[in-house]
Parts: sequence; C-alpha cells; structure tokens
Amino acid sequence: MPFGACMLPDGGIRFRLWAPAVKQVELILENDTGKEIILPMHPLADGWFQIETSPIQAAPGTLYHYRLDDDGLNVPDPASRANPQDVHGPSQVVDATAFIWQDDSWQGRPWHEAVIYELHLGTFKMEGTFRAAIQRLDYLVELGITAIELMPVADFPGTRNWGYDGVLLFAPDHSYGTPDELKALVQAAHARGLMVLLDVVYNHFGPDGNYLHAYAPQFFSERHHTPWGAAINFDGDGSRTVRDFFIHNALYWLEEYHFDGLRLDAVHAIIDDSRPDIVEELAAAVQAGPGQTRKVHLILENDANTARYLKPGTIAAQWNDDIHHALHCLLTGERDGYYADYADRPTRHLARCLAEGFAFQGEPSPFREGRLRGEPSGDLPPGAFINFIQTHDQIGNRAYGERIAMLAQQKPLRVSLAVLLLAPSPPLLFMGEEFAAATPFQFFCDFQGELADAVTEGRRREFAGFRKFADPAARAGIPDPNDPATFVRCKLNWDCLDEPQHKAWLKYYRSLLTLRRTHVVPRLSGMDGHAEFELVGASGLVVRWRLGDGARLILLANQGDGPVEGVLDFSGLAFYLSQPDLPEFFAEGRMPPWCAAWFIEEAQP
Repeated sequence: MPFGACMLPDGGIRFRLWAPAVKQVELILENDTGKEIILPMHPLADGWFQIETSPIQAAPGTLYHYRLDDDGLNVPDPASRANPQDVHGPSQVVDATAFIWQDDSWQGRPWHEAVIYELHLGTFKMEGTFRAAIQRLDYLVELGITAIELMPVADFPGTRNWGYDGVLLFAPDHSYGTPDELKALVQAAHARGLMVLLDVVYNHFGPDGNYLHAYAPQFFSERHHTPWGAAINFDGDGSRTVRDFFIHNALYWLEEYHFDGLRLDAVHAIIDDSRPDIVEELAAAVQAGPGQTRKVHLILENDANTARYLKPGTIAAQWNDDIHHALHCLLTGERDGYYADYADRPTRHLARCLAEGFAFQGEPSPFREGRLRGEPSGDLPPGAFINFIQTHDQIGNRAYGERIAMLAQQKPLRVSLAVLLLAPSPPLLFMGEEFAAATPFQFFCDFQGELADAVTEGRRREFAGFRKFADPAARAGIPDPNDPATFVRCKLNWDCLDEPQHKAWLKYYRSLLTLRRTHVVPRLSGMDGHAEFELVGASGLVVRWRLGDGARLILLANQGDGPVEGVLDFSGLAFYLSQPDLPEFFAEGRMPPWCAAWFIEEAQP
C-alpha cells in the first residue's frame, strides 16, 4: 500500500503519511522501555511524508504515532493495521505476512449459492471476539448458511459500537482481537465452505478519534454534506489520493484478510459528481485485482435504488429494503416513518419486489416529500437483490430493538419466511432470528462527555415524530446507547436453544433452507430478469420466474387475514405447502388466509 507502515525485505519499516496541510511531521517510536525515539520524516511531493527505519529502530509490535508541526499534536496512523490502545493511542507495526494461511484451495463460492448471516462480533457470542465466533461456525453450516457478513470491524472509539463510527479503517478493533485472530476466523470459515463478507463504511468517519482534519482536510468536501457531517471528498481538489485511500482499503480487506466480498454501507450518502464515480472505480479495481483469481462479491446498501450499479459483472447485489418494508407492513400493520410509503398497497409492493427487484423504480416517495426514487430494475436477475425480514438496521433503529418475532403473530411470520427464503433472490438472516431470539438488538456506543450526551439526546429525539413517543416522558424511557447495560442486553443467549419454542423456530428455518438448497439453488445459475406477477384480491399474489435450467418457479401466497378468490394458474411439483390441502383450495380458485405454496414446473422438451 502507498499508505501506512509497510515491512521492507531487509526487515526495516517504511512509514508514509499524506499530510498536505502541515509543513513537517515527526515519527515517534516507543521502545521497550517506554522512551520515545523521535525521527523527522522526509517531505515528498504532493503532501507526502516518508521515512524508512532499520530493524533495530522499529519491528513488528512497535508502537508509533506521528507528531505534527510545532504544536506537538500526536496522531495515530490513518492506515494503522492495529491500534491496541484505542483510536487516540499509538498505532502498532504489524507484519502482514506473519499469519500462515492454509486456504490456498479456497476459490470462493458462486453468488447464486449465497445464504447470508449478518452478525455483530461484540454480541454474537458473550465473549464478543473473533476467536469466540469460530465456535459457532459449524452451527451456521448446519443451519444452511453459506456466507457470514460481519458488521464493520474498523477501529471505533471505546469498547462497544455497531461499527459505523469507525475512524481507523484498516485496523480491526482491538476489543474483538488481533489482526491474526480475524484472519483465523476467516480461515476457519473457509475450511467449512463459508464465505466471509465485511461491511465497510466509505461515506463518513466517526465523530471521535478522526484526526484527518488536522493534517489532511482535503479528505472532506466543502460542497457536499451527509447526515453525519462533512462528506468525503471524492470529486474535488486532492480527491485522487482520497479515492486511492478507500480503494486500497477495499483491496486490503480482500487481499490481506482473504475476505470474499464487501458490503458498501449507505452509498446513497457518497456524493461524487465525477465519472466513473468512486463506487464504479472501486468495483473495477476489485474485479481487476482479487476478482481475477477467485470469486469476490461486492454488495451495496443504497436507499436511492440505483439500478445501474447492479449490472452483471460489477456489483453482485444490493440490500433490498423495499421488500423488508412491505413485509413489515403486512406483518405488523405499522405505518410510521418510511413504512408510510408501503402502507397503501403492501401486497403489490411485495409482489413487485419478488418479480422485479425494487418496489420504487422511479415513483414519488411520500416519505421523501414526493421526490422520485429508484430506477427500473425489472431486467435485472433476482440475484441482484438481497432479501430479508430482519437486519441490524431494521431491528436496531427501533426504539427498543424488538425483533420481528416479538411483533408479528407466528403463522403470518412462518408464511412470510417461506416466501422470503425460497424465492430466487439470496436471503439474509440477522443473527439469532433463526431461533426467534428474545434478546433485543438496540443501538449502543461508547462515547464520553458532551458527545455521549448529544448522542443519547439525539437518539431519543429521532422518535419524536412517532405517535408512541410524542410524550417526552415516553422518549426518556428509550435506552441510553452509552449505558453498558444496553450493550449487554443485546448479547445473544444461546442457552435458550434448549427451550421448545426456540428449538421449533430453528427447526423451521433449517427445513426451509434445506428446501432451498435442494430444489431452488441448483437451478438458479443463468437466471435473468423478466419475472411476472399478478395480484389476487386484496392480499393474494402469484409470481412466476424462469429458472436458469428453463423450468418455471411459481409462488402462490396470501399475505392477509381474509381469504381471496381468483383464477389461480399453477402446475408442477409442490415442494412447499404451508398447509397440505392448498392445491384443493387453488383448484377451486380460493386462497385461505396466510398461506404460501411453491411449485416447480419442469421445462418442456
């Protein structure tokens, strides 16, 4: 990398920092006795500073930081590979080649096999570490998972955070373990046939521990802004180095840690007027790099529903919030916030998502004050859309972090899961949903002082527009994100798997994923878009897809409390029936309440 501390062939270390706003930089090394070794760095062109040290001066494990100009400000390396004393402390030299990889035969998995399990390292296991997570990999394989997706691990302030407040984007957070322990987790997953995806945040830096403003303000834009403050400068003066920083970060995780893909968080908040924009350039760099020798998958979160990013061969897929919102409205009846956009015709929104990807493909969004949202997506294959009924966002952005099993009745939820998990699009589960975890997933962080107070008050103020929290006293009861107890409440309780109700949910999820693996996945390769859907009464739907082998996949479902009637065209092998007599009902042109049936009609010779 052009950034950070790099081991040299002779055992020395090359340190490089881009600091165009300062005149001089010193490298401060801490030796074994705690004394500082101060070395002036050499100025290079375009704002770079560099120095190469001998093995006697610095080696793997050496702590270091940079001192700016005459004001004496010490800053960590923005490309630090490890920061064991948190984001304000010194960085640590890491030998990136020290870990002995044993996954040379691993080439990844094709995208159509993806069944994704999103997890947060700090709450997935009570210990909250990379090493502890390895203990549950066999369980995930047995469940039917093929890919785990880690919420961001880049170094954040304190010891607990969702990960979206990271400021040292190359350093795995010390609270989870060492760089080598993260590599061990990836390697252990590969040994079990599991892909590992990493959530990365390229739209902002966290509010505590980001020192870039002090020496490289060119990282930020004066023209663009995000909900979290100044936007990253991807299209102004100095943006070439900024773009390289993030592209190298993506390549770093894929190459140095052998990740199988990345999820780019909230790309709608990445504002870039250049062409190709940073998302397109980054995707091209990945395909030209690690994507040449193994299967690497990029996925997006993008509220703008920009279909052009999802053309085959560049970015694999996007999280499809539309299908979640439609299902949530049907299951809970909630209409607050963004759910208002789906409340009028939730069944149609659901059917359109299943057949065409996005529900909003250029229509006005009332929640967004009538702005047009989305682009046509019906010609994209189902694999371009990741479907889910729970994620960290959709649970954690609720005031109390309730999971869907706490909000919906059991039968409707089971039917909706059958619709979701057997559809051609890759499904995503959020940790614990497969056994209807009773633990919430709430927003938590570890800020201090005025920032902590501001985050707590801001969190409660977010819900002022919801009827349930119109009263300030009700808002005061929303859990404090900075309270350690909020974090502890979110840790999964694995002991509950011995209880009958949780065991039954786990059995149901396993059975659905077994059906998916047996009947659906082998036929997905080669699918294109152009599925079709029709509505039946107020809450019924029929969706038909042409599978990659030419067969037809047919879904008939009623997502409502009352029966519906219509002409129901179905044929083929029924591989899932929510109740055994459904074909008889369908033959009579009727759908009972809350039902789902899946059929495969073989291609005609």
